[in-house]
Amino acid sequence: MRSAGPAAVSSAPDASAPRPAGPPPAIIELDEVTRQFAGKRDVVALDAVSLTIPRGEMVSIIGPSGSGKSTLLNLVGGLDRPTSGRVSIDGEGLAGLGDDQLTRVRRDKIGFIFQFFNLLPTLSSLENVGLPLHLRGWPRKKVEERARELLSLVKLEPRTHHLPDELSGGERQRVAIARALAAEPDLLVCDEITSALDVSVQGSIVALLENLRKTRQISMLFVTHNLALVRSIAARVQVLNAGALVESGFVVEVLDTPKAEYTKRLLSASPAVD
Repeated sequence: MRSAGPAAVSSAPDASAPRPAGPPPAIIELDEVTRQFAGKRDVVALDAVSLTIPRGEMVSIIGPSGSGKSTLLNLVGGLDRPTSGRVSIDGEGLAGLGDDQLTRVRRDKIGFIFQFFNLLPTLSSLENVGLPLHLRGWPRKKVEERARELLSLVKLEPRTHHLPDELSGGERQRVAIARALAAEPDLLVCDEITSALDVSVQGSIVALLENLRKTRQISMLFVTHNLALVRSIAARVQVLNAGALVESGFVVEVLDTPKAEYTKRLLSASPAVD
């Protein structure tokens, strides 16, 4: 045990001293990442894209179909590897990891929530949420306890034993969120998760995610076409077009005073931003 004498006390930092200001640590960093697919004509899905997601922050990606959003999500989630550039999680580069190591990083640090819920139709809410933990070899009792805790977190205690087709769209999305949280990830990757829901349900899902972000310091990468939603939930926004990052910054700056001509056209064609 360390001594609590004067030397130890005098060497301790002054807790009242001002701390240097700086950005929060990043959970995900992409540095000049390019993804090219070979074929009869090579397709550059992403072209030298750089992106940082600070811990505990919501970052949104917007852009038209074919802009590279899905490719970006696959790279961030460790489901694909870049042709060039560097992807790192918590400062660790992914390029040098073998497939098993990459699977472990993806399993332990990243939760995925998709547009169409992706629940197993023959499993109850409780079983769907507990499935990732069951596959990790958790004891059955611990799996059930954790699944019940998460269903309570997303306000679905009464629907524990319901099958997916017995749930509303919003309830199914809550089950999907609970499942994504099962392994306590550092990052949630959210792909158009509110587009199939009506406006009132969208609001409840967004409120739930925002509460999780604040209380658990989970980082989130949120892809959506809904610019009004971006304005209400995200701290920063990245605008993609034809694989290139054409503009990025704080949401208020980008949506209120866009600099790129493409962003200006995108905003003018999107009444949802009002």
